[in-house]
This record gives sequence, C-alpha cells and structure tokens, in this order.
Amino acid sequence: MTRFIAILGLLLTVFAALPGAAQIALPTSGGDTATAIEDPLTPEAVREMVSRLSDAEVRDMLLSRLDAVAAEVAAETADEKRGLLDFARQAVVGPLESVVDALRRAPLIWSDQAKSFSVFVERLGWDGVAFLFIVLALAVFAGLAVELVFRRVVRNWVERDSGAGERSLRQTLLFLGKRFATDILAVIVFYQAANFIGPLIGWNLSPLFGIEEGRGQFVGAYIAGIWWWLIVIPRLGGAVTRFVMAPSRPEHRLVHADDETARLMVRRMVLFSLLFGFTIWIVRVNEFNGVAAGDSRLGFWLNIAVLAFLGWWIWTQRTGIATMMLGDDPDATALDERAARVYPMLLFSLVFIMWWVVEILASYQMWDVITGWPHILTILLLSFAPAMDTMVRGLVRHLVPPMTGEGVLAERAYTSTKRSYVRIGRVLVFVVVMFSVGRIWGIEFANLAEAGVGAQFAGRFIEILVVIAIGYLVWELVSLWINRKLAAEQTAAGFDLNEDEPGGGEGGGAGGSRLSTVLPLLLGVMKAAIAVIFGLIALGNVGIDITPLLAGAGIVGLAVGFGAQKLVADVVSGIFFLVDDAFRTGEYVEVEGTVGTVEKISIRSMQLRHHKGPVHTIPYGEIPKITNYSRDWVIMKLKFTVPFDTDPNKVKKLFKAIGKEMMEVPEFAQDLLQPFKSQGVFDFDDVGMIIRGKFMAKPGKQFTLRKEIYNRVKKTFEANGIDFARREVRVAIPGLDGPEKLTEDDKAAIAAAATQAAQEQAAEGEAEKPK
Repeated sequence: MTRFIAILGLLLTVFAALPGAAQIALPTSGGDTATAIEDPLTPEAVREMVSRLSDAEVRDMLLSRLDAVAAEVAAETADEKRGLLDFARQAVVGPLESVVDALRRAPLIWSDQAKSFSVFVERLGWDGVAFLFIVLALAVFAGLAVELVFRRVVRNWVERDSGAGERSLRQTLLFLGKRFATDILAVIVFYQAANFIGPLIGWNLSPLFGIEEGRGQFVGAYIAGIWWWLIVIPRLGGAVTRFVMAPSRPEHRLVHADDETARLMVRRMVLFSLLFGFTIWIVRVNEFNGVAAGDSRLGFWLNIAVLAFLGWWIWTQRTGIATMMLGDDPDATALDERAARVYPMLLFSLVFIMWWVVEILASYQMWDVITGWPHILTILLLSFAPAMDTMVRGLVRHLVPPMTGEGVLAERAYTSTKRSYVRIGRVLVFVVVMFSVGRIWGIEFANLAEAGVGAQFAGRFIEILVVIAIGYLVWELVSLWINRKLAAEQTAAGFDLNEDEPGGGEGGGAGGSRLSTVLPLLLGVMKAAIAVIFGLIALGNVGIDITPLLAGAGIVGLAVGFGAQKLVADVVSGIFFLVDDAFRTGEYVEVEGTVGTVEKISIRSMQLRHHKGPVHTIPYGEIPKITNYSRDWVIMKLKFTVPFDTDPNKVKKLFKAIGKEMMEVPEFAQDLLQPFKSQGVFDFDDVGMIIRGKFMAKPGKQFTLRKEIYNRVKKTFEANGIDFARREVRVAIPGLDGPEKLTEDDKAAIAAAATQAAQEQAAEGEAEKPK
C-alpha cells in the first residue's frame, strides 16, 4: 500500500510539473549511486523505474520534487509581488522621467528637423522642390474640378425629398446617408483624379525642371504622404462630423445642438484631423529622410500638441457637449442633468489620463501598443458618446410603443417605458463602446502581463463589466415587461390618480386585478434573483469560489428559518391569502376592526390606508379573518326623512323615475348594476317618516352615484312639493293661555330649554354617524 501511494504521488508530480524532464540524478539508499530518469519519460518507464527503487528512495524522490514545486510557486509569487510593486513605482516615476528626458532632448528637435529638411532639399534640389509644389497645386486643382463635376451630377439625387420642416427618422437617415455617401465618394473621386492627373502633369513638366528619374521617385514619395495625411484624412473627419451634426440642415440633425455648436464641431474636427495627420506625416517624413523621432523625442511633443488641442476643444465646447448629452427629452431626470454637466469634465480629465497611460507604456518600451495612437481614438470615441446617447433617445421616440389608455397611470407607464428603453439602449452603447475601446487598444491583455500589470486582473475586470452590463440589461427587460403589464392591468381596471378620493372614500374603491396584485411581488423577487445570480457570476469571474457562499447561504437560511418562525409564518400565510385571492391592491377591507384600502403588499405584510389618512401595517400571520367590501358589487342604501303626511307611494314612483333616468345616461349606466329604487318606509322618528332607497353599483363608483342621486332627489322633491322633515323643539308651559302673556324670564327659560334639546339631538346624530 505504501509503494502504491508513493507511485501515485510520483506520477502526479512528475507528469504535472515536469513532463519533459531531462536526466536528473536521484539519490539511492546508500548515497553513492544515482538513478537516472529516462528520456522520454513514459508510463511504462516510470513503472519499471519505480519497481527498482525501495520505499525510502521513492519517498526521497517525492519529497525532493515537492520541495522543487513549492520553491517554484514561491518564486512565482515573489515575482508577481515584485511586478505589482514595480508597476506602482513605474506608474509614478515613469511619466516624470519621460518628461525630464523630453525636456533634455528638446533642443535636438530643431537640429533634427534641419537635418531632415537638408536631406529633402538634397534629394530634390531647389528645382525639384518647386516642381513638387507646382505638381501638387495642379493636382489638387484638377482633383477639385473633377469632384465639383461629380457633386453637381449627384446633387439632385441627394436633395430629393429633403425639404425643411419636421422630418421622420427614416427621411432624416435617408438624406444624411445619401449625403455622407456623396462626401465619401467625392473624396475618393478627388483622390483618384488628383493621383491620375498629377503624375500625368508632372511627367510632362519634369523636363522643364530637369527632374531626373530618381528625383521623380522622391517627388512621388513625398506627395503620397501629403495626399493621404494632410488632405484625405481631414476631409474624411469632416464628412463623419458633418453626418452627425448637419451644420447647415438643423431639421436633419441627429443630435440636440444649436447651429453655432454644430458648425464649430465640424470645423474643429477638420482642424484636429489636419493636426493629427500632420503629426503622423512629419514623423514619417523624418524617418524617410533618415531622422529617427526617438532621438529628439519629437513624438512626445507632437502627442502633447494633439492632446492639448483635444483638451482645448472639449473645454471650450463643454456647454455644447452637455447640451448634446442632455438632449431635448422633456422626461429627462435629475440624474440625466447631473451626468450631462459632469461628462465634459470627465472627458477633459480623460485627456490627461490618456497621456499618463501612454507615458507609462512608453516607460516599459511597449511601442507596439501605442503605435496606432489608441489613446487619441479612445478620446474621440468617448467624445462621440453624447451624440450616441442622443441618437439612442431619438430612436426610442420612434420605437417605443404608443401610450395605451388615458389618465395619470397611463402617462406614468408610458414615461417609465420610454426611460427603460433609453437605459437599455445606453447599456448596449456601453457594451459596444467598451468592446470598441478593447479593439482599439488591442486588448490582448497578455501584452500587459510582461509589464507587470497583470493580465488576469485586467481580463477579469473586463469580464466583470460585461457580466454587470448583461445583468443590468436583463434587469431592465424584466422590469420593462412587468411594469408595462402592471400599468395595463391598472389602466384596464379604471385606476386614476386624479380622482378626488384616491383611497376610494370611506367605503373603499374598486380593487385591481389579481395579476396587478401579484406583479409587484413578482418584480421584487425577479430583481433579487437577477442581482444574486449575476453577482455570484461576477464573483466567480473574479476567482472567488462561490461554493462556500452557497453553502453559507443555505446555513444562514436554515438558521433564519429556526430563529424567525414568526417571519416564516407571515410569509406562508401571505402566500395562502394570495392563492385564495382574499384581497387585491386598491380594495377596501376590514381586519379585526381595522379598515382601509389595500395600498401595498409585501412578502410578509400588507398596508391599509384608512380613508382619513392613517396607514396600518398588518403582518399576514396576525390576520384571522378579512372582510372585503370591494369585491364584485356594492349595495348602498340612502335614508330620507319626510313629513308624516307625505304619500309613500308617490315617493316610491319618484325614486323609480330617478333610477330610470340615470340608467339612460351612459356615464351612470356603466357603473350602475341595479337602478335606484325605493324600499318603502323604513322607520318613524320624532320628526317624520324615514323612507329608504337603494342601488347596486360597481365598487368604487358608489360615491359618485350617491352624490348624483342626492342632487336629483332634492330637485324632484322641490318640483313635486315635498319638503324634507325638519327637527322642531316645542316647549309646553303649564298654566300659560297664550304666548302674548310670556314675560322676559319665560322667554329666556324657553330659549335655554330649546337650546339644550337641540344640542342633545345633535349629539345623538353624531353618535349614529359611521366612524
């Protein structure tokens, strides 16, 4: 058994750590001889070798190999720590040393440029220099002439159906797309025409300047760089910005910006492209002339010039950028306004951050990473983020479904839906921008590992961002669907937050549907599940083993189950109440003497809003019985006191006529389930007869109907000579033959008695009113 364990350990360590090991001396029991590991090392060779060894030799071999592996792990850990510390030091010292070195070499710029120019003149001669500029000017003129002809040919096609005024998204994109295609094709036509006519002219003019064949090749090499970097690139930059900003056609502008901002954006993009192209051109010309840019650190100063121009552009246009980012959305939130104000400052800070990153990479001699100017492209991409955000909101205005229903709830649902669409679009833009930045930088993070940055950390960080973005996207989609469904259910149920009695009055209102009651709970559960699931996925990508977390959550849940039995009882009771459909949000219920409208439900309790304002929170486990006053239908009974000599049959006919009239009014007929009618004489009191009427209505509508019935009964009684009985106080004074014999003391006593009787009757009436 000991030999088997030794063999197993040897196989695991040897094959895992050193599959291609060469000859290694192994100590024997006597210490004088050595056993060599064969090469190649096969399973058969291992078994044959181990069979010749004793247990002690196998144990020594295993221990030595384990010690070697442990030493290698410790060395790798130490190297990683040293790498991280070195990176932290280099992130501070590297850029500072780069600045000092650039300042020290700055005087070499002029001498290097003079050397480059002398080589340029030596290759071409002064006649050749003049010949170059003449050919260049003629080629540009010829190219522009051909381009002008091309633009006139396609002008009618571009301007077709592009009138001013409000334009649809399709019309706008069609016009801008045609104009953008025309601008790109115009650049291509100009480039091809100039490159065809320029050499043709130069070939015919070269004898006049005595240009030899070798010098002619140099002329073409210099002109080629000028064509591309100083003419084509600025024009392409202007075409892209013109497509987005539409400086002369505000009705087709894709972003929210004034005309002055749009024109400045286009002009400055052209200037930036010219500066950027000149930077690349001058470096390449110097290299072509045998002058390396690294000797004088010319690239350092050119990079600062480009970044300084970007910083100046962002700073001077910060108001326009904020306006573009905020857009003209009337439903913009306070967070949108803050983000619009802060974003230009973040862009301005990004200019310095990008410079710092480039200098750190340069200090590690990672020229392959920064050769393609990724920091400039990153700033430009993020500078267009406000335009992309504006375009997202523009697309949402055309893609969001129309508002369903009317009223405050429908408007609120429409606004919420539009914001969800905007947030989803922003998440998609964020993902696209993040991957685009990764492609710009060529994030193969293994390149950064050599500099001690840590490829695993960088890669996992990107993965975490992707997981968070996907999780948020799922969160928004689920919230969007549930909120739209909830709003549709509430709108269909006739909820309106503009009603005078949002709580349904003192008898409650109509409740929502069963689905509208369950959906808020479902939304909360789904959000919690999404947060937990994607949170665990993110932790797993960090490298944290989530198995102990799941086990710990199970143990905590078990402990909570035992320690919070009351909570569990509340939750279980609430589930059964919802299954039984005992109440819904908006319904008026009574729980052990506590009455109110169901305003909100949670996992463990419900909130009742009393019609006078107080909110009662009642755990489900404490509800023995629920009385629901808002389910299906409501009967309301009204009392009217008339004098004793009133004919009850006449009152009955009048009530019936009122009920018939109201059933003929569509506004009331849709809420009345049974018409208003008389129930005859209900009681007698000291004033007169009490006649009662009743009607059946939909829950929540009875109060409006009651008010209308009171008004109609009053008018009908007045038209038919029926008065409402009034309370009277009669005072009998023994021995008094007539009122004309009353003294002042008698009158005062009578007034006091009448006042006392009236107060007692008023107190009795208040006691009878519902609380």
